[in-house]
Amino acid sequence: MKQSRVLVLVHRDLVPPDNVKPQEVDRDSTEWLTEFDVIYTLSKIGHEVKVLGVFSDLIEIKKAVDDFKPHVVFNLLEEFDGEVLFDQNVVSYLQLLRVPYTGCNPRGLMLCRDKALSKKIITYHRVKNPKFYVGAKSKRVKRPKHLDFPLIVKCNTEEASLAISQASVVHNEEKLIERLDYINQKIGVDAIIEEFVEGRELYVGILGNNRLQALPVWEIVYDNAQKPEKEIYSRNAKWNKRYRERKGIGTKKAELSPEKEHEIQELCKRIYRALGLNGYARIDLRISPDGTIYFLEANPNPNIAWDDEFALSAKHLKISYEDLLNKILSIGANN
Repeated sequence: MKQSRVLVLVHRDLVPPDNVKPQEVDRDSTEWLTEFDVIYTLSKIGHEVKVLGVFSDLIEIKKAVDDFKPHVVFNLLEEFDGEVLFDQNVVSYLQLLRVPYTGCNPRGLMLCRDKALSKKIITYHRVKNPKFYVGAKSKRVKRPKHLDFPLIVKCNTEEASLAISQASVVHNEEKLIERLDYINQKIGVDAIIEEFVEGRELYVGILGNNRLQALPVWEIVYDNAQKPEKEIYSRNAKWNKRYRERKGIGTKKAELSPEKEHEIQELCKRIYRALGLNGYARIDLRISPDGTIYFLEANPNPNIAWDDEFALSAKHLKISYEDLLNKILSIGANN
């Protein structure tokens, strides 16, 4: 993409310090890692970049748009006013301002933030996913008789593996109720309870609006785990360095036959379209030992730090990090 004025929207607490160098960034503990990678790289490749830290004031965004007159807004916000469900409203506001932006549209964000709703839509489109039900915080719902243990209990609308741990996988009624109470009362949100599918966990990055590009299928590996098929990508598995080292957690291109990889990529394109996604997204899957593919969830606007799964899978296609960001900018500018 030609050199452009790019307004980067980030959470107020995730604005990287000025003049920090890549070698000075602790990649194991820095919270603003993605923000730094995007801002630093966009500047390095010649774009004029303005960074705006946002918490709960839309007027700040309008003022920045009016003053800076960006060719495109690079949207890295994952919440607004402390609510993850409000990120779609920021994007709606950008649409009202008639300014191009990167990433997903408001409808796609809304559908995917509600895991149960996205699964209902995917089921309508005849894509296999684990059986599930919703444990609303406002009332106690009995487990459907057709839903057998083991089950996994997750937040229905939160992300970044919030409240996901080994205790999330439950094997009896007592542990199910205990985990439901934790999600409903301590976290304060509805829970989604679904069949736990043993097997390999896969990610597929998708880029595009109408013409879609599927990146190579990526896999989470647990080299030191006795039974990797029973592992889950918990909060510790994502962010705890010691835990990751102990379990031998990493990612790599999935070892699949060309036919299976193509099948998975085409399935993920179907899911992307069914959920009304655009820009870029990551589709999370699980594949059982017999080869059955299960949809877990879709993540619009996923993490795009240069060493995260999305960028690594693009790199496998010889798409450099610089080219990836330019491609995301171009898709947003032509949205």
